[in-house]
This record gives sequence, C-alpha cells and structure tokens, in this order.
Amino acid sequence: MFERLTLALYGLLAWLAIPLLRRKLRRRARAEPGYAQAVPERFGHYAMAAPHGAGPLVWLHAVSLGETRAAAILLGPLREQLPGMRLLLTHGTATGRAEGAKLLRPGDVQVWLPWDTPGAVRRFLQHFEPAIGVLMETEIWPHMVAACRRRRVPLVLANARLNAKSYAGARRLAWLARPAYAALAAVWAQTEADAQRLRALGAPVEGVYGNLKFDARPDAALLARGRAWHDRAPRPVVLLASTREGEEALWLQSLQSNRAPALDGHARSAINTIVDEGAMADGVQWLVVPRHPQRFDEVQQLCRAAGLSVSRRSAWGETPEPADVWLGDTLGEMALYYGLARVALLGGSFAPLGGQNLVESIACGCPVLLGPHTFNFAEAADLAIKAGAAQRVADMAEGVRQARRLAHDAARLAGMAQRCDAFIAAHRGAAQATAQAIVARCATRSCEIYGEPDSP
Repeated sequence: MFERLTLALYGLLAWLAIPLLRRKLRRRARAEPGYAQAVPERFGHYAMAAPHGAGPLVWLHAVSLGETRAAAILLGPLREQLPGMRLLLTHGTATGRAEGAKLLRPGDVQVWLPWDTPGAVRRFLQHFEPAIGVLMETEIWPHMVAACRRRRVPLVLANARLNAKSYAGARRLAWLARPAYAALAAVWAQTEADAQRLRALGAPVEGVYGNLKFDARPDAALLARGRAWHDRAPRPVVLLASTREGEEALWLQSLQSNRAPALDGHARSAINTIVDEGAMADGVQWLVVPRHPQRFDEVQQLCRAAGLSVSRRSAWGETPEPADVWLGDTLGEMALYYGLARVALLGGSFAPLGGQNLVESIACGCPVLLGPHTFNFAEAADLAIKAGAAQRVADMAEGVRQARRLAHDAARLAGMAQRCDAFIAAHRGAAQATAQAIVARCATRSCEIYGEPDSP
C-alpha cells in the first residue's frame, strides 16, 4: 500500500512538472534543434504505426550519446542471436537520437522515451507492445518500471553502473528508488562495485559482465585516416577529448603557466612559430573536441579571445589546415581524432563531472591522461592506470605538462600503446554475454519472471 501511495505522489509531481518540461524543451531547441523534433512523443503520442514482423520487438533505451554508443556494440551480437528481431530505439537527448539513427534497419523504429507519467507510459506500452525492454546503464523511471511489471514486459538494466554519488542520492530517495530497482526483471552490472550498490537498493543483479565499451571496434577507415594525418603532422598532436564546460578555460590558463623552454631556431622553423610564445612554444599541436556540439562555436571564441587561431575539422579538405588549435566539430569521428593524437587528456575529469569514456581512447591505441574526477568510470580508470594504459594527473596544469613531455617521448608512447591493446583484449566479452542473457530473458514466459501480476 505504501509503495502505491508513493508512486501516486511521484506521478502527481511528474504531471505537475509537464509545463516545466515543455519550457525546457523549447529552450534546449534554440541551441539544438533536435529537441523540437516529434515533441508529442515525449507524452506518449506517436504518429507512426508500431512495427510488425515475425521476430520479437526489442525495446532498447539509450538516453544519450554514450549509452547509444554502448547500445550499438550490443546490437551486433543481439541481432545475430535474435534473427528477425525488430528494434524500438528510444532516447532522451538530441545527441543520442542523432547517433541512434545510424543504427536503424528497415522495420526498426526510433522515438523519444515518454515522460514518466502514468498516461504517457501507458500509451507508449499499448502502442508498441515490446517483447522486452532493455535499459542501458543508468536510466530507471518508476512509472515505466511499474507499468512493465503489470503488463508482464520483462524490463532489464544492461551494462549497469551506479557510482557512489548516485548511490547516495538513490538512498536519500529510497522510498521511490528501492521499489523501482526491485521491480526490474534482471540487472547485469559492469563491475562488482556497481553490483554491490545495486543489490543494496534491491536490484535483482544476475551477473557482472564488464563494460560493453571494451567490445567496441573503432572505425577502421577513420582510425587509418587519423593515423595517416598523424604521420604527416609537423608536430605531435595532443587531444583534449570530449571536454565539458569550463575545462577549455582551465586548459588555456594552463597553457599560459606551462611555458616550455625556448626551442632552437631549427625546431622553431619546423613547427611554424605561432601567436602566443608561452602557450604554443611546447612544440605540440593542440586538438580540442568538445563533448556537446552546441559548444563548438563557444570553444572557438574562447580560443580566439586567447589570441589563438582556430581551424575547424568541418572545414578541412584532404589534410588538416594549419592553426594554433584544431577544433574537432564533427560527430561520430572520435576514432579519427584518437588516431591523429599521440596522447589524450580525458574531458569531464578535470571538472567535477565524473569523466567520459576512457575505453574509446585506449581501444584506438591512444594513451590517456586522467584528471582527478573519474567517478563515472572509477573501476575502468583504476584498471587502466594499473595496466599502464592511462596515467592520473592532479589537475589540468599537470596534465598539460605531462602531455607535452609524453608527446615527445616516442619510446614511452610505444610501450603505452602496446599496453592499451593488451588492456582492451583482456576485458572483452560483455557484449556476447549480455546478448545471450537478453535472448534467454526474452524467451522466458513473463509469469515465470514476475510471478502473479500486481493489481492495476
């Protein structure tokens, strides 16, 4: 009874928040037009018919860009093991939806996940009638979980992670979070630490399979092109990968404070001396790739305000155009950027944001320097450091110093690149294990999963 009352209270609050959600979508759409796309879907109203076919309809929810890329890794073995499956792919962000469009095949459907109100959730499930729902990594919505349980739709959490900060937040809202986690059909965690925290919230953890992103295969053509550019670059390239707001300013400040010793005349001629003596005399080419596309112009303006010329990837032809800073302003080309770089500094780890996906860099053979904040990928970061594929630095200033030194140390770079390959090879296998578990769960009768249905 208490759980039903709390769910009803939560539903009322979600319903009252609808005007705020609409306003937020309008505001976000000014910077990212994708948020203005198919807004009625957010409230459970769908223009397209549900897909029909012989195979099961597998609903896969990937809220944003990182989860969508993980979903792409899972889809390969899942399609192999479920021939004829149809995909219902949902998202919460514009970048996730744009990336997810690349994964669709004839018969697949892509929509927004509905806002978590009873009516929107009911319309979503009635319209599509998925055979199974697979939530990627972190997304748990109480009404959706409860509605799937009532309708006997197995709802699982794959590649699950829950860092200490999120766990503490969930414990503070245990009256709402615990019933939602407990009502899932199954959970497959990335690490044992994630599994322990999820179990403490009542989640039915059935396995620890590792991180799907270890199974990612970088785009071979993009990686080869990046490495070809790397070989022709006049100076070694250092990448700031997936930077978040505030980190570019820290980097620019660090360039000013990390003045390298003066280069001799021959070396100075070789690297084409640039505007700022203190910032660019370190003999490296800086490449900055912001995490979010709406910030490309902002980062360009920051660099120019610091007196640095900028060349954007979208304007390049057969080779990068000379400039103090190269700006990676394209989506889906991280393999090219990592191939182009000798070493990368991981965005999101120099501001208290938890870090981005370090596995992608290591899979491309690019050693990575991590800032102090990697709580979103804590175990992967610790393992990579122990394996010698990554290095921890105290702050951006130290990161700039270490990156500059490492970029000129060919022997050390070669050793770290070999350790990158060994690290990735040692941790593969999550995609096959997760796909097998989904197929087994999809084939299991829902009454055997859930027991007797709850009352509506």
